Amino acid sequence: MSHFNNTESYNMICSHGRIAPTPITKLRLFADSGGYCANPNCSEPIFKEFDDEVIHIAEIAHIISAGDKGPRADAKLTDEERSRYENLLLLCPNCHTTIDKAEDKFSEGLILEWKRRHKEKLAVIFGIKLFPSRKEARYAIVPLLLGNRAIFDKYGPNTDERFNPESSVPTQWRRKIRESIIPNNRKILDILDANRTLLREEEFLIIETFREHVNDFEAKHLGGALHSGERFPEQLNKIFE
Repeated sequence: MSHFNNTESYNMICSHGRIAPTPITKLRLFADSGGYCANPNCSEPIFKEFDDEVIHIAEIAHIISAGDKGPRADAKLTDEERSRYENLLLLCPNCHTTIDKAEDKFSEGLILEWKRRHKEKLAVIFGIKLFPSRKEARYAIVPLLLGNRAIFDKYGPNTDERFNPESSVPTQWRRKIRESIIPNNRKILDILDANRTLLREEEFLIIETFREHVNDFEAKHLGGALHSGERFPEQLNKIFE
Protein backbone atom coordinates (compact mmCIF):
# COMPACT_ATOMS: atom_id res chain seq x y z
CA MET A 1 0.00 0.00 0.00
CA SER A 2 1.10 3.56 -0.67
CA HIS A 3 3.13 5.32 1.95
CA PHE A 4 3.36 9.10 1.95
CA ASN A 5 6.08 10.84 3.88
CA ASN A 6 4.44 14.00 5.25
CA THR A 7 7.62 15.81 6.19
CA GLU A 8 9.31 15.11 2.88
CA SER A 9 6.25 16.23 0.94
CA TYR A 10 6.32 19.55 2.67
CA ASN A 11 10.02 20.31 2.18
CA MET A 12 9.83 21.44 -1.41
CA ILE A 13 13.24 22.38 -2.72
CA CYS A 14 14.21 26.04 -2.68
CA SER A 15 17.91 26.48 -3.39
CA HIS A 16 18.02 29.97 -1.90
CA GLY A 17 17.67 29.36 1.82
CA ARG A 18 18.09 33.00 2.76
CA ILE A 19 14.76 33.78 1.08
CA ALA A 20 12.89 30.59 1.83
CA PRO A 21 9.08 31.01 1.77
CA THR A 22 6.99 30.57 4.89
CA PRO A 23 5.24 27.24 5.65
CA ILE A 24 1.86 28.75 4.72
CA THR A 25 3.23 29.98 1.39
CA LYS A 26 4.55 26.49 0.65
CA LEU A 27 1.13 25.03 1.38
CA ARG A 28 -0.55 27.56 -0.91
CA LEU A 29 1.87 26.66 -3.70
CA PHE A 30 1.21 22.96 -3.21
CA ALA A 31 -2.56 23.54 -3.29
CA ASP A 32 -2.30 25.70 -6.42
CA SER A 33 -0.23 23.09 -8.25
CA GLY A 34 -3.01 20.52 -8.41
CA GLY A 35 -0.19 17.98 -8.46
CA TYR A 36 1.38 19.17 -11.73
CA CYS A 37 4.22 21.38 -12.97
CA ALA A 38 2.91 24.90 -13.64
CA ASN A 39 4.59 25.15 -17.05
CA PRO A 40 1.61 24.76 -19.46
CA ASN A 41 3.89 23.12 -22.01
CA CYS A 42 4.98 20.48 -19.50
CA SER A 43 2.36 19.57 -16.86
CA GLU A 44 4.65 16.85 -15.47
CA PRO A 45 3.12 15.17 -12.38
CA ILE A 46 4.99 16.28 -9.29
CA PHE A 47 4.06 13.11 -7.40
CA LYS A 48 5.65 9.78 -8.29
CA GLU A 49 4.40 6.47 -6.91
CA PHE A 50 6.69 3.48 -6.49
CA ASP A 51 4.95 0.40 -5.12
CA ASP A 52 4.63 1.24 -1.42
CA GLU A 53 5.92 4.82 -1.46
CA VAL A 54 4.90 8.17 -2.91
CA ILE A 55 7.49 10.92 -3.38
CA HIS A 56 7.29 14.43 -4.80
CA ILE A 57 9.70 16.17 -7.15
CA ALA A 58 8.32 19.71 -6.83
CA GLU A 59 10.72 22.65 -6.75
CA ILE A 60 9.91 26.25 -5.83
CA ALA A 61 10.74 28.63 -8.67
CA HIS A 62 11.07 32.41 -8.45
CA ILE A 63 9.35 34.62 -11.00
CA ILE A 64 11.52 37.64 -10.24
CA SER A 65 14.90 36.05 -9.71
CA ALA A 66 16.15 35.15 -6.24
CA GLY A 67 19.48 36.75 -7.11
CA ASP A 68 20.44 40.34 -7.90
CA LYS A 69 21.73 39.73 -11.42
CA GLY A 70 20.17 38.48 -14.62
CA PRO A 71 17.26 39.38 -16.93
CA ARG A 72 14.62 38.62 -14.27
CA ALA A 73 16.47 40.25 -11.37
CA ASP A 74 15.30 43.26 -9.40
CA ALA A 75 17.91 44.36 -6.87
CA LYS A 76 15.43 46.73 -5.21
CA LEU A 77 13.33 43.85 -3.87
CA THR A 78 13.93 42.64 -0.33
CA ASP A 79 14.43 38.98 0.51
CA GLU A 80 10.96 38.94 2.03
CA GLU A 81 9.38 40.33 -1.15
CA ARG A 82 11.13 37.72 -3.29
CA SER A 83 9.83 34.91 -1.08
CA ARG A 84 6.18 35.96 -1.19
CA TYR A 85 3.53 33.72 -2.69
CA GLU A 86 2.96 36.15 -5.58
CA ASN A 87 6.56 35.67 -6.76
CA LEU A 88 6.65 31.88 -6.61
CA LEU A 89 5.28 28.82 -8.38
CA LEU A 90 5.93 25.08 -8.40
CA LEU A 91 7.77 23.49 -11.30
CA CYS A 92 9.27 20.10 -12.02
CA PRO A 93 13.09 20.00 -11.69
CA ASN A 94 13.65 20.15 -15.46
CA CYS A 95 11.52 23.27 -15.99
CA HIS A 96 12.97 24.97 -12.91
CA THR A 97 16.52 24.42 -14.15
CA THR A 98 15.60 25.58 -17.66
CA ILE A 99 14.06 28.92 -16.67
CA ASP A 100 16.97 29.69 -14.33
CA LYS A 101 19.70 28.81 -16.81
CA ALA A 102 18.02 30.62 -19.72
CA GLU A 103 16.50 33.64 -17.97
CA ASP A 104 16.60 35.75 -21.13
CA LYS A 105 14.20 33.27 -22.77
CA PHE A 106 11.71 33.20 -19.88
CA SER A 107 10.61 36.69 -18.88
CA GLU A 108 8.81 37.70 -15.70
CA GLY A 109 5.64 38.31 -17.74
CA LEU A 110 5.79 34.86 -19.34
CA ILE A 111 6.16 33.02 -16.03
CA LEU A 112 3.39 35.10 -14.42
CA GLU A 113 1.24 34.03 -17.36
CA TRP A 114 2.14 30.39 -16.65
CA LYS A 115 0.94 30.80 -13.08
CA ARG A 116 -2.30 32.46 -14.16
CA ARG A 117 -3.04 29.91 -16.87
CA HIS A 118 -2.29 26.98 -14.56
CA LYS A 119 -4.75 28.28 -11.99
CA GLU A 120 -7.40 28.87 -14.66
CA LYS A 121 -6.86 25.39 -16.09
CA LEU A 122 -7.39 23.80 -12.69
CA ALA A 123 -10.49 25.92 -12.15
CA VAL A 124 -11.96 24.49 -15.36
CA ILE A 125 -11.00 20.95 -14.40
CA PHE A 126 -12.51 21.36 -10.94
CA GLY A 127 -15.66 23.00 -12.28
CA ILE A 128 -15.02 26.33 -10.54
CA LYS A 129 -17.37 28.95 -12.00
CA LEU A 130 -19.82 31.68 -11.14
CA PHE A 131 -23.30 30.40 -10.38
CA PRO A 132 -26.49 32.39 -10.99
CA SER A 133 -28.14 31.31 -7.73
CA ARG A 134 -27.40 30.07 -4.22
CA LYS A 135 -29.18 26.82 -5.06
CA GLU A 136 -26.80 26.03 -7.92
CA ALA A 137 -23.74 27.00 -5.88
CA ARG A 138 -24.87 24.69 -3.09
CA TYR A 139 -25.47 21.91 -5.60
CA ALA A 140 -21.78 22.16 -6.60
CA ILE A 141 -20.47 22.10 -3.02
CA VAL A 142 -22.62 19.45 -1.34
CA PRO A 143 -21.10 16.42 -3.18
CA LEU A 144 -17.63 17.53 -2.08
CA LEU A 145 -18.73 17.91 1.54
CA LEU A 146 -20.46 14.54 1.49
CA GLY A 147 -17.45 12.88 -0.11
CA ASN A 148 -15.15 14.17 2.60
CA ARG A 149 -17.60 13.12 5.31
CA ALA A 150 -17.88 9.60 3.90
CA ILE A 151 -14.09 9.24 3.88
CA PHE A 152 -13.80 10.57 7.42
CA ASP A 153 -16.48 8.20 8.72
CA LYS A 154 -14.92 5.16 7.05
CA TYR A 155 -11.19 5.82 7.44
CA GLY A 156 -10.82 8.70 9.89
CA PRO A 157 -9.12 8.72 13.29
CA ASN A 158 -12.35 8.04 15.18
CA THR A 159 -12.96 4.57 13.72
CA ASP A 160 -12.48 1.47 15.87
CA GLU A 161 -9.70 0.36 13.51
CA ARG A 162 -7.35 2.87 15.13
CA PHE A 163 -6.93 0.35 17.96
CA ASN A 164 -5.96 -2.49 15.60
CA PRO A 165 -2.17 -2.45 14.99
CA GLU A 166 -2.56 -4.71 11.93
CA SER A 167 -5.26 -2.63 10.27
CA SER A 168 -4.57 -0.97 6.92
CA VAL A 169 -7.16 1.74 7.62
CA PRO A 170 -4.67 4.33 9.02
CA THR A 171 -2.55 3.99 5.87
CA GLN A 172 -5.65 4.35 3.69
CA TRP A 173 -6.70 7.40 5.71
CA ARG A 174 -3.39 9.13 4.97
CA ARG A 175 -3.74 8.32 1.28
CA LYS A 176 -7.35 9.54 1.16
CA ILE A 177 -6.29 12.81 2.77
CA ARG A 178 -3.80 13.49 -0.01
CA GLU A 179 -5.84 12.16 -2.91
CA SER A 180 -9.34 13.33 -1.97
CA ILE A 181 -9.89 15.43 1.15
CA ILE A 182 -7.29 18.14 0.55
CA PRO A 183 -8.24 18.61 -3.15
CA ASN A 184 -11.94 18.64 -2.20
CA ASN A 185 -11.31 21.26 0.48
CA ARG A 186 -9.55 23.47 -2.03
CA LYS A 187 -12.35 23.05 -4.57
CA ILE A 188 -14.89 24.09 -1.94
CA LEU A 189 -12.87 27.20 -1.05
CA ASP A 190 -12.48 28.12 -4.72
CA ILE A 191 -16.22 27.81 -5.33
CA LEU A 192 -17.01 29.87 -2.24
CA ASP A 193 -14.50 32.58 -3.16
CA ALA A 194 -15.73 32.74 -6.77
CA ASN A 195 -19.33 33.15 -5.62
CA ARG A 196 -18.93 35.57 -2.71
CA THR A 197 -21.64 37.84 -4.09
CA LEU A 198 -24.19 35.09 -3.33
CA LEU A 199 -23.23 34.84 0.33
CA ARG A 200 -25.13 36.27 3.25
CA GLU A 201 -23.31 38.42 5.78
CA GLU A 202 -23.37 35.77 8.49
CA GLU A 203 -21.80 33.21 6.16
CA PHE A 204 -18.52 35.08 5.67
CA LEU A 205 -17.22 34.18 9.13
CA ILE A 206 -18.09 30.51 8.55
CA ILE A 207 -16.03 30.54 5.35
CA GLU A 208 -13.03 32.18 7.00
CA THR A 209 -13.19 29.60 9.80
CA PHE A 210 -13.23 26.87 7.17
CA ARG A 211 -10.24 28.50 5.45
CA GLU A 212 -8.29 28.36 8.72
CA HIS A 213 -9.34 24.72 9.14
CA VAL A 214 -8.06 23.90 5.64
CA ASN A 215 -4.72 25.61 6.28
CA ASP A 216 -4.28 23.89 9.66
CA PHE A 217 -5.34 20.50 8.25
CA GLU A 218 -2.75 20.78 5.48
CA ALA A 219 -0.10 21.97 7.92
CA LYS A 220 -0.67 18.85 10.01
CA HIS A 221 -0.97 16.26 7.26
CA LEU A 222 1.49 17.75 4.77
CA GLY A 223 3.77 19.77 6.97
CA GLY A 224 4.03 17.60 10.06
CA ALA A 225 2.51 20.14 12.46
CA LEU A 226 1.88 18.59 15.88
CA HIS A 227 -1.52 20.15 16.54
CA SER A 228 -4.78 19.82 14.61
CA GLY A 229 -5.66 23.51 14.80
CA GLU A 230 -9.04 24.89 13.74
CA ARG A 231 -11.81 22.29 13.59
CA PHE A 232 -14.16 21.90 10.65
CA PRO A 233 -17.10 24.34 11.10
CA GLU A 234 -20.25 22.25 10.99
CA GLN A 235 -22.23 25.32 9.86
CA LEU A 236 -20.54 24.93 6.47
CA ASN A 237 -22.81 21.97 5.81
CA LYS A 238 -25.69 24.46 5.51
CA ILE A 239 -23.92 27.01 3.33
CA PHE A 240 -26.03 28.55 0.55
CA GLU A 241 -29.22 26.99 1.98
